[in-house]
Amino acid sequence: MIGIYFSGTGNTKYCVEKFLEKYDAQAKAFAIEEEQVLQEIEQHEEIVFGYSVQYSNLPKMVQDFIISHKEIWQGKRVFVIATMGMFSGDGAGVLARFLQKYGASVVGGLHLKMPDSIGDEKVLKRPLEENKELVKNAEQKIERAAQALKNGNPPQEGIGIFCHFAGLFGQRLYFYHKTKRYTDKLKIDAAKCVGCGKCVTLCPMKNIAMKNGIAVSDSQCTMCYRCVNSCTKQAITLLGKRVIEQSRIEKYL
Repeated sequence: MIGIYFSGTGNTKYCVEKFLEKYDAQAKAFAIEEEQVLQEIEQHEEIVFGYSVQYSNLPKMVQDFIISHKEIWQGKRVFVIATMGMFSGDGAGVLARFLQKYGASVVGGLHLKMPDSIGDEKVLKRPLEENKELVKNAEQKIERAAQALKNGNPPQEGIGIFCHFAGLFGQRLYFYHKTKRYTDKLKIDAAKCVGCGKCVTLCPMKNIAMKNGIAVSDSQCTMCYRCVNSCTKQAITLLGKRVIEQSRIEKYL
């Protein structure tokens, strides 16, 4: 078994690694943008695939990764982990249906509520202790799910027609356009930017570059919020106008 993930602020990476720790301590996890990930997928039949839900849907980068390598999923047995800041309905089911389209067999799904990564929207922020409690609860749920998979009775969260309708009418139907394409709405305040280049290194889409010593963004942002939550000068925003709280997983452990 291997784990693969798409993670913005580290939530999903952490959850996939915790699951593997409980299920198979020898298994390794890889980000979908890592060079060796395709080779690892080819060599393993069992996969734990984690991703962070956006508007009850798959991030554009995850969609493109699956489609670009559609032949690789044939015959794979996949357990889906969907992390979310709010209710998603069928977070695991969205990825499950996408993978099944290309020949994968999805054995189960797990929904994990985690600290929200959208750092520039005040309405989504929770107190620190509440976020720490979310992580603890997720860890306990992961342990139970890993044991259930070992016992041949994995959880089926987010999978099924009723979950499908919950996700569709909960958010996806109204915000489908948000994940249909990449966005050009990422904003970098040139007056705050000190040209450290951290955002350039972190961006999984290579959407940020340095120009005359200042970071500038293009139109291929996949809304992972890595740059927003890691900029030392809080110079980057996406949905909001200013950074309210930088939310990386290390803060809640």
